[in-house]
Order: sequence, then structure tokens, then C-alpha cells
Amino acid sequence: MTTSHKLDNPAWNSLNEIQSDFSITYPGVKFYDPAYGPFGGAIDKEIAIKGIIEYAKLIDSFFLIGEKPLLDHSVRLNKELICDQMILEAPIKVDLEEAIIPLKNEDQRQDLFDLVSLVQPGYFKNKTADLGNYFGIYKYQKLVAVSGERMKMNGFTEISAIGTHPKHTRNGYAKQLIKYTSDQVFLENKIPYLHVVESNTHAIGLYKKIRI
Repeated sequence: MTTSHKLDNPAWNSLNEIQSDFSITYPGVKFYDPAYGPFGGAIDKEIAIKGIIEYAKLIDSFFLIGEKPLLDHSVRLNKELICDQMILEAPIKVDLEEAIIPLKNEDQRQDLFDLVSLVQPGYFKNKTADLGNYFGIYKYQKLVAVSGERMKMNGFTEISAIGTHPKHTRNGYAKQLIKYTSDQVFLENKIPYLHVVESNTHAIGLYKKIRI
């Protein structure tokens, strides 16, 4: 039986469970190894600052999910990124009209890295693709749209890296990839969820529409 409160701190729970091998752990806080992603989660903001300072020596910038910790002069908060968390409780009804393939070989993974870095710069690292399964749509031998899995814990898998090349938007690729990726999560008897920046009203509207 899954418990939704685990989604209050998805980075911590993922790194404490299924993705523990990717974790760098400090007292009160866990981070992904910087090669896999710039994210972490804290359970004790009082003592997490020491770990945050140490992790800052490994990576230029990163995100800490959850309640803002107590910071000192050693670490600077550039901005607070307010995100909505959306949960998919049942498979969505979207027709799959495009050929969607797993992105597994070296060339495909490089295409994945290049496309996500173009549309979502800073979030996708060299080994992020090792965190889960990633899928894409190719047109004329060019990868034009992707989605995949990032944070994974017992009972829940985050859908992430949803992106379409700017020259290929409004073709329904994103919703088909979300359908395909979330179906794979449901096949594992897990619940798919995602994060979206609160100001990205276009993406939020798309996600709400396709889950009806």
C-alpha cells in the first residue's frame, strides 16, 4: 500500500529507497550525485546546512526540494522555484499515433541530452538518463520530443524531461509521450507524478487536459 505523504519529500524518499545508489548523504539531507542530477531533499533543516555547504563544493548550483533550510553566508539562495506537483491516478486516454522508442544506445542518449539541455537547460546532467527509462519520437532522423523517469521510490515514479524541440511543437508529441511513459509506470503497479513550475501555465493546462 502506497502513502501519498512520501511525495512531500520525493528526493529524500527516492534517495532513501530505490535510488539510494545515486545518493550523497549528509546529516539531515540527501543529494543526487551531481553527475545524475542537481537535486536534494532535507528532513531536518536545522542540521542540513552543513551538508548543503559540502554539496555546494561539488556543483555550481542545485535545487533543494521542500522547506527552505536555514542558510548562512557560505551558500546563496538565487531564487525560490515554486512548483506544482501533479499526480496521475489512472491511465489517460490518448491515441498513440507516433512511433515512440526507448532511448538506450549511446547516440540516442546523446540526442536526449542535447534536446533536454536545449529546452530545459541545467536540469539534465550527463548521467540523468541512468535514473530511469527515457522515450522519444524521431522525425527525419532527428529526436524531436522526449519524456522519461527521474525520481523513483516505492510506489511512485516521477515523469520528467518532457520536452519538444521548438520547431516541432503543437503536434501532440508531448501528450503521447506522457501517455506512453505513464503507462509504463502503471505496468509496474506504481503511481506516476510530475513537477511543473507554477508559472508554466501552458504545461499545466496540457497536463490537466490530458488526464481528463
